[in-house]
Amino acid sequence: MDGSDTARLEWEGFKELAPDANAALLSLSHVAANHGLDKGMLELVKLRVSQINACSFCVAWHVNAASRLGVAAEKLHTVAAWRGAKGFDAREQAALAWAEALTLIGQGVPDDVYGHASTIFSDRELALLTSAVMAINAWNRLGAAYRFTPPPIANSTAAS
Repeated sequence: MDGSDTARLEWEGFKELAPDANAALLSLSHVAANHGLDKGMLELVKLRVSQINACSFCVAWHVNAASRLGVAAEKLHTVAAWRGAKGFDAREQAALAWAEALTLIGQGVPDDVYGHASTIFSDRELALLTSAVMAINAWNRLGAAYRFTPPPIANSTAAS
């Protein structure tokens, strides 16, 4: 075993070592929801970005958070392939496309993605959504780098 599944540091340890950084990230993480963006949509965005960044801690965390908010299980199961899935509304689709473009920033943010997002969201909403994407990308870097142990998925049955 190469140890790739062993936590290097848990989130609790990070909070103790860098409490100001943790507090700043928590604060940034809540700005969009605190200013009225739909919490379910934001959880889908955070889940999708966490999938792209392969942060298992954040994937589990945001599956649980989305479930608590009542996001449909079908959306949680298909968000990785949202473009071909049914059930995502126009705002969710635009938010997911924007989040993917910002997460894969090395490829640039295509004009059509920005143009579409800016027709769906007000300037303020898009700025707030961008802050949420920034925050989850930062959390993903912490979770993946330190291999935080993922929380159990609520209401799931382990395969035997």
